[in-house]
Amino acid sequence: MRLSSLLDALPRENEAIEWRRKNASDDPTIRGIRYDSRLVSPGDLFVALRGVNSNGHDYLERAISLGAAALVVEEMPGADEEFDRPIVRVRDSRRALAPLAARFFGNPATELSLVGVTGTNGKTSTTYLVESMLAQSGWRTGLIGTVEIRYAGEREVAVNTTPESLDLQRTLRAMCTAQVDAALMEVSSHGLELGRVDGCAFRVAAFTNLSQDHLDFHGSMDSYLASKARLFQDHLAPGATAVINIDDPASEKMIGFARDSGADILRVGRGADARADLRLVSSEIELSETRALLEDATGQVEVTLPLIGDFNLENLLVSTGIAMALGIEFPDIARGVAACPQVPGRMERVRGPHPVGPIVLVDYAHTPDAVDKLLAAVRPLCPGRLIAVFGCGGDRDRAKRPLMAEAVAHHADLAIATSDNPRTEDPEAILADVEAGLRTLERVEPDQLFSHAASSEKRASLGRYSMMIDRREAIALAIAEAAPTDTVVLAGKGHEDYQIIGREKFPFDDRAEARQALTARGSR
Repeated sequence: MRLSSLLDALPRENEAIEWRRKNASDDPTIRGIRYDSRLVSPGDLFVALRGVNSNGHDYLERAISLGAAALVVEEMPGADEEFDRPIVRVRDSRRALAPLAARFFGNPATELSLVGVTGTNGKTSTTYLVESMLAQSGWRTGLIGTVEIRYAGEREVAVNTTPESLDLQRTLRAMCTAQVDAALMEVSSHGLELGRVDGCAFRVAAFTNLSQDHLDFHGSMDSYLASKARLFQDHLAPGATAVINIDDPASEKMIGFARDSGADILRVGRGADARADLRLVSSEIELSETRALLEDATGQVEVTLPLIGDFNLENLLVSTGIAMALGIEFPDIARGVAACPQVPGRMERVRGPHPVGPIVLVDYAHTPDAVDKLLAAVRPLCPGRLIAVFGCGGDRDRAKRPLMAEAVAHHADLAIATSDNPRTEDPEAILADVEAGLRTLERVEPDQLFSHAASSEKRASLGRYSMMIDRREAIALAIAEAAPTDTVVLAGKGHEDYQIIGREKFPFDDRAEARQALTARGSR
C-alpha cells in the first residue's frame, strides 16, 4: 500500500500538516507499520509515539537503519538530521496510528460483530460469560481483555486491557482470517482516551459500573467518566445496542450519550424496576455456585452460575443483555452460563493437596469499590473468620489507597497489608498511605495477629491488622495460621503472574503461592 493511500485515512483534525520528501513523486510502498523501532523491517512505516518512559522520536535513526520506508512524527528532526526517507508530521502520532492501522489491515472491525464492555469492574467476567453464551449458539468468538487474547485456538498473554491500536487492528484482521463471528473486547478508559479503539464501531457496547480508579491518569472522576463515555459517543455502529447497568449512578449519563448516538438502549438491573428491560428476580449464592432467576418481557430463565459473589450478578445481567442484543435465546444463555469456565483470578478458589484447610480465594480487586464488593460478597459465606491480604500498586492513584483499606477494615476480621506492585515507589511509603484507612482496627505485630481463638470469638474482639512488605511471607503467614473454618482472601493481583519491583518484573503468582502455603500447612 502506498504511503499516500495510508495518509488519506487520517481524520481532518489529525491530517498531515507537513510532508518532507525529496521530490513530489516520493511515495513508497508500505509493507508494514511499527511503533517499536526495534521491530522495524525493510519497507515499514515507523510511527514515533511519546510514552511515559520513552519517546519514539529518539529512535528515528535506528528505524531508518533497519529499513523504515517512511516516518510519522509529531516534530520534524532538526536541520542537522538528514534522513533520506519521507517524513510526515501530524498533530498526535498516537491518534494517527489508529486510522493508519485500520486502513493498512483493511478495516477488519467492519467484518465482525464487535462487542465492547467498559466500566471500572466486571469487564473480564462479563466477556467470559458472553463468550460462553455465544459458543452455545455456535458462534465463533474472539476475546481481547485483561487476562489474554484468544481466538481459534490461538492464545496470547495481554499486555494492556485494550491493546495499542496497531496491535488491536492486527489482531482483528487475524480473527477475520480465522472466520471469527464476534470479537468481545474489554474497552478501558485508557484505550478510549488514547485513541486505541479509533477505527472500531461496536455493534453492542455495554457499561458495567463506575468507581474510583486511574485518577493518576484522568485527574478527576468527571474526566474518568468522560473517557468511558467515549465508547457510546464515538464508537457505536449504525443500529447499535447499548447495554446499561441501571443500578450504577452513572448509568443515566451513559444512557444519554448512547441515545444521542442513535443506539437502542437495553437496561439491566435488579428487582422489579419497571425501567429495566432485563431484571434479576431472585438469587441464591453459595461458595460453590450462584443460582439466579432472570426476567424480561418475554418470560423468565433460571440459570446456575459457577462463579460466586453478589457482584457477579451484575456481570450476569450485563452479559445476558449483550447476548440478547446479539439475538441469543434464553435456553442458549442458560447453557452458556452453566458452562462458563472459572475466570482467572476472579474469586478463584485455590485448593491444596489436603482436604482440611481454610478456603482460599484469589481476586483481582484493586479499587475501593471492587474490594468492598468482594469482601461483602464473601463475608456472609464465611463459617469462621474472614482474613484479607491486600496491597496497593505503586506509581498509581494514591488517593484510593486508604479507601481500599477502609473497605478491608469494614469487612475483614483480620488483615495483612502488604506489597502489590510497588514499582518505583518505596513499599513502606505505600503502606503508610494504606494504613490511614485501617485505623479502626488494632495494629499488632505479625506474630500476634492470630493469637485469638480460631472462630469462637465475637467479631468485635477480632479487629486487628499487621503490615508485611514481603507479599510471599504475608500469604504464607495468613494461610499457615488460618483455622480450617476461616476464609483467606488474597486481593489485588488476581491472574497476574508477576510482581513489578522498581522497573523489573519478577515471577510471582498469588495462586501458586497459596498452593505452596496450603501444601506446607498440610505437611505440618
